[in-house]
Amino acid sequence: MKSNFLRILYTIGLFAYLTGCQSAAEETDKKVTKESPAIETFVLSKEKLTSKMQIPGEISGFQQVEIYAKVSSYVQALKVDIGNKVQAGQLLAVLEAPELSSQLSTAKSRLKSQEAIYTATKSTYDRLFETSKVEGTVARLDLEVAEAKKNADYAQFQAAKSAYAEVQNLLNYLEIRAPFDGVIATRNVNQGAYVGPAGRGSEMPIMTIQQQSKLRLAVSVPEQYAGFLVAEQPLQFTVKSLPGQYFTGKIARKSGALDSKLRSERIEIDINNTNNKLLPGMVAEVELPLTSQDSTFVVPKAAIYTSGEGSFVIAVIANKTSRVPVQKGRSIEEQVEIFGNLNPTMLLLSKADEEIADGTPVK
Repeated sequence: MKSNFLRILYTIGLFAYLTGCQSAAEETDKKVTKESPAIETFVLSKEKLTSKMQIPGEISGFQQVEIYAKVSSYVQALKVDIGNKVQAGQLLAVLEAPELSSQLSTAKSRLKSQEAIYTATKSTYDRLFETSKVEGTVARLDLEVAEAKKNADYAQFQAAKSAYAEVQNLLNYLEIRAPFDGVIATRNVNQGAYVGPAGRGSEMPIMTIQQQSKLRLAVSVPEQYAGFLVAEQPLQFTVKSLPGQYFTGKIARKSGALDSKLRSERIEIDINNTNNKLLPGMVAEVELPLTSQDSTFVVPKAAIYTSGEGSFVIAVIANKTSRVPVQKGRSIEEQVEIFGNLNPTMLLLSKADEEIADGTPVK
């Protein structure tokens, strides 16, 4: 009986020992697993990230000018109306300024008078000069006085000629002609209206001319995207009034500077509008292809975490984690550009987590 009792105690002790060993092994396995987790990684590499964005722009005439009166006058006749196509040099309007005719007559009379005076004094000087060739016939002082009088009258004659030409030029402004081929977009006066360079008749232009066979599309590109666009790059755009139709043009000009208020760069796209489908003043939706000129580091969004200290990726160096601060660039779907102290051979965690401390062992 005593032998059976001892056998039972031995069995219980052996069971307890084996159970304890198993528990210790499990704890060891858990600890190892916790300290050295198997985490997915990838090798950092460079690539060109391509994306697109829609941005509004305004269409305007390639050339556009508002025409004002140069002199105070009245509209005698209007030769064109809105919607009329005009050619360079074509007569658009005739103005009337009666006082200019009077000024021209006065200037012409003064010119004739000064011309006659100069002709007389020049003739006197020429005779004295010829006579003075005989020694002792003309005093030298008289010859000098005659020459001075001739020069003064010549100056007065030239001044009268300039005054006459000035009034004549003002009369030329009474005929308004088209500066280039285009279309009359607006007409703000009627026959008989008073117009002038200042005062009540100068609030609005007489008319506006636009070149519509060729248009320009102006777009303000935000600072962060301005570097992706280059001259002669083709762009595609649409307008709301013509749904389903796509138009193309090339970047013709870049301002090369940022607007101080909008912090954007103005670019202009030239458009051939031979079919006259597009009109100045339309708002276009321009599709900007944003392709990096140089390759950049691109990682999955999950590989970056952001905290109050900034944005970080987690690198694996010597089988241990190390946080690397980065700056984020463009983000497209599940990819994002990063910039910082990086190199193409760096091994990064596919899923970054703020709770992963520096120096954590990684399998």
